Amino acid sequence: MGSTVILDLMGGVALLLWGLHMVHSGIVRAFGADLRRLLGIALQSRLRAFLAGAFVTALLQSSTATGLMVASFVTAGTLDLAPALAVMLGANVGTTLVVQILSFNIAVVTPILLLTGVIAFKRGGRTRTRDLGRVVIGIGLMLLALHIFLGALVATETAAVSRALLGAITTHPILCVAIAAAITWAAHSSVAVVLVVMSLGAAHLVPPTAVLALVLGANIGSALNPLIETSQPGNPASRRLPIGNLLTRIVGCVLVLPFLHPIADILQRYEPNPARLAADFHTAFNILLALLFIGPLDLVATQLKRWLPDQPKSADPGTPVYLDSTAAGAPAVALVCAAREVLRMGDLIETMLRQAMTALLTNDRKLVADISRMDDSVDSLNEAVKLFVTRMTRDSLDDRDGYRAMEIISFSINLEHVGDIIDKNLMDLASKKIRRGITFSKEGEADLVEFHQHVVDSLKLAVGIFMSGDMNVARQLIAAKTQLREKEFAAAERYLGRLREGTPETIESYSLDLDILRDLKRVHSHLCSAAYPVLERAGALQRSRLKDPGFGRRKTPVNRLPTKPQLP
Repeated sequence: MGSTVILDLMGGVALLLWGLHMVHSGIVRAFGADLRRLLGIALQSRLRAFLAGAFVTALLQSSTATGLMVASFVTAGTLDLAPALAVMLGANVGTTLVVQILSFNIAVVTPILLLTGVIAFKRGGRTRTRDLGRVVIGIGLMLLALHIFLGALVATETAAVSRALLGAITTHPILCVAIAAAITWAAHSSVAVVLVVMSLGAAHLVPPTAVLALVLGANIGSALNPLIETSQPGNPASRRLPIGNLLTRIVGCVLVLPFLHPIADILQRYEPNPARLAADFHTAFNILLALLFIGPLDLVATQLKRWLPDQPKSADPGTPVYLDSTAAGAPAVALVCAAREVLRMGDLIETMLRQAMTALLTNDRKLVADISRMDDSVDSLNEAVKLFVTRMTRDSLDDRDGYRAMEIISFSINLEHVGDIIDKNLMDLASKKIRRGITFSKEGEADLVEFHQHVVDSLKLAVGIFMSGDMNVARQLIAAKTQLREKEFAAAERYLGRLREGTPETIESYSLDLDILRDLKRVHSHLCSAAYPVLERAGALQRSRLKDPGFGRRKTPVNRLPTKPQLP
């Protein structure tokens, strides 16, 4: 009997957490970018920031998620700390709204919610309809979890062991606060913990004073998660907002904790229902906390800036700038951050590509070393982007975000390969040219410069495709690949002509010239990879470039470069 009750309790808590997760993920998928935009607009005044924080958190059911969004604004320097703290005061109030709703007996609507949510999720033609179906299912699961939890607690009401254990724990308010804070931190949800506390109170397993102390602990525990998840190593400024939020909670708890007994007595006169008592105290505590701190937020912000000064900006180009860890839980926002970092990689690659030709033409040893260092930076950014996208998109994604995540990783990898070709191949050829004192002919140099410019132009097209997904630009890039192949063949024919004429510079540099052309062509092939996902989604790609076997065979392949001749 005891093991069955424990399993029911554990199952009820797990179902409650999963329901909250479905509500949160559904809202983020349906309105994540819109909610982030709303926060950005509303942060112009303190009152609007407070109201926006309450509204967004009431939808997301996670003050942690709201805190992560706002912390990204603060860390990026686009938002001052005082209005950000006002958002967090509003977020703390927003988390209490769903608790208020669920404190009433609305279990009768559970089957309706589950049925409606499943129909919307399975039959919804639009992605947003499916996401809202997920939200409705999550709310239904939360109500079902509370029903299971209450049923299991009724069975323990008469158990002497459970009463003795809970009695020993709940006689010490400070211990109750510490236990509830630890559980809330582990569960990542103050809503779930407060709902469990309401159930314990409704089953008369916990006295009213302990109920209030557990609610205080849940409020402190919910402020610990943003502190851990938004902190960036080596950047003290990233901890200002979560520490400020935690301090306001701790101050509120310290002020209220000595008066729990009289507060419980007063509340019981107006609300004898223990579940409603917990919900009302939870809401009242956060509203009074907001009223207490909304005025002196500037002083709090000034003190936090003094304790946690700004970090000096790193001059290392291999250090990520846009990979914002506070975008966790908002895949669309995280993918935008990753895309911006890949654009930085594209800028580095363009610099490397331009300087590579300069190094080849001017025999500049310093440029060769600089390009090698830039390639190390590209490698670091590529690893950071891949890890970031993987970590930020652990949850299942919709088709659009899934495609975008793959495009970002694929383009990042191809840019990294381009960097390796420039560093390991082209710069190796530059070093070889410098060591042997090889000189290009004027005609050969002109061919290389023209070919190189064609590759640089294609890099711009590839970046444009990555940003916009424009199919016309993708077609243009693939057409450029055919043109480049023809240019390579024509340049090789001209080299052969000069060899037959006995041009001394051509005889000396012919092998080097062809190797440079081939490496630039390899660079171009990696850049063209940006076009294929766009064309494939549009159904504009053939399965194969091969002709039907019965069509006939060409005796001399047109795109094959002539082999290097044996010179007498």
